[in-house]
Amino acid sequence: MKIVILGAGVTGSSVAGALASEENDIVVIDFNPLLLDALKERFDIATVAGNAAHPSVLEQAGVKNADIVIAVTDSDETNMLACVIINALYSRPKTIARVRAIDYMKNPELFGPLGVPVDHVISPEQIVMQSIRNLIEFPGVLHISDFADGLVRLFSVRVAEDGVLTGKKINSLKDRLTTGKIRIVSIFRQGKPQPINGESIIETDDEVFFVAPRKEVRRVLKELNKLEAPLKRIIIAGGGHVGKRLALALENDHQVKIIEKDPIRAQKIANDLNKTVVLLGDCADESLLLDESIESTDLFCSITDNDGVNIISAALASSLGVRKTICLLNHTSYTKLLPSTGIDVAILPNQETLGSILKHVRRGDVAQVTSLCGGTAEAIEAIAHRGTGSNSVVGLPVNKVNFPAGIVLGALIRNQQVVSIHHDTVFEENDHVIMFAMDKKLVTNIEQTFQPL
Repeated sequence: MKIVILGAGVTGSSVAGALASEENDIVVIDFNPLLLDALKERFDIATVAGNAAHPSVLEQAGVKNADIVIAVTDSDETNMLACVIINALYSRPKTIARVRAIDYMKNPELFGPLGVPVDHVISPEQIVMQSIRNLIEFPGVLHISDFADGLVRLFSVRVAEDGVLTGKKINSLKDRLTTGKIRIVSIFRQGKPQPINGESIIETDDEVFFVAPRKEVRRVLKELNKLEAPLKRIIIAGGGHVGKRLALALENDHQVKIIEKDPIRAQKIANDLNKTVVLLGDCADESLLLDESIESTDLFCSITDNDGVNIISAALASSLGVRKTICLLNHTSYTKLLPSTGIDVAILPNQETLGSILKHVRRGDVAQVTSLCGGTAEAIEAIAHRGTGSNSVVGLPVNKVNFPAGIVLGALIRNQQVVSIHHDTVFEENDHVIMFAMDKKLVTNIEQTFQPL
């Protein structure tokens, strides 16, 4: 597949790396030749230096022969204009554009046949904001994401030294936790997914991933002693796009404060929000945090555009007694620092955004993708169809489908209902099948198996 990526920033680089390792033909366009040179050193890709919205640059990148164009420059306007030009000059490529500004996103009629001709619009800020809201809804989890239009959730918990899961075999949990509809799909140990089967033993500090019907998540967390009290008093560090959206979403049901260091930005946020308290200051200022009763705050959410500030302020808040901390990190490698800081959860915007892009890039009938483990593992929702040869799962029982080692079946949704999975459960046409691939190299097998005729 030929894919042209517009923008070599953090998101563009992340997407290029994920797709280049899957034998795609990747071309990246950016103004900055230094960014392009750095990418070429890391990945087997081609690059073009220039304005991503100029027809001559798009022509040089071979857009007319591309299957997909992913516009993720730092400019919404450049991303949208590039899609307009591509639509006018070429008929082939599918287009995906990142649009960040709320003013654009609150007017969905701007996009489509009668507006900006973009096939799929993604908003990283909206994606990250929703991820944080999910974590606030379930304070005991490390990760949570929706599949099958919210019917099923993938979530993970950290195993405590004296926890319910510690030292247990997966098979031993069937009566208490796992059923045909609730399944353990992965165990991350020291940040890496482990091969699992019924005999796998869960260890202290493991991150265990469950797939369960939405209505069962609270029961599972209660069984695990992970159903914590609600997070009501919240301090948000950073009044950027994500911080403002998050405050707007939370302020009616929570006590929300935002710390913003820029006086003009702080005033604008105060004018736009109704119930949120806006504080002008440094989120890493100990005296400010103490003045705002950080020790009786439920959640400190550090989501500025600076990873260092986020780590320092969240670690400081943790040391001062805040109940829980969430820290936004653009650099995945920084997650290695967190165990020694007291920070509870890291949000990785590029990983969150990557999943929303991959669901439009994956071959086969793929409805949803969640990228995990820095992009090396994936959870995928695919739709079963009758295929040719041995590719299709339709008509086969679970125990006759030869998924390779490393792919774990998580859930089966049929006619908007979650179906219990047993060894003799037979796949039917249009079933939504949720799987975990511990290595993204295994995704090709899923794509081939769920390729419609």
